[in-house]
Amino acid sequence: MPHTIVTNTCEGVADCVDACPVACIHDGPGKNTKGTDWYWIDFATCIDCGICLQVCPVEGAIVPEERPDLQNTP
Repeated sequence: MPHTIVTNTCEGVADCVDACPVACIHDGPGKNTKGTDWYWIDFATCIDCGICLQVCPVEGAIVPEERPDLQNTP
């Protein structure tokens, strides 16, 4: 099951983007409710390796399950 980036918790650090082995993490348009850049995971491409969860410095920004209700997808 793919992981999910929580849109309104993400702070746009992008460590996850550089670490992802399958390039399934993309930048979202505009800013989130915190006023920061944000990223989203393409569930169809994610291989559920968990690297994004390990490298993200923002607590609670990534959850280890597919939760489309928490992640805005353009």
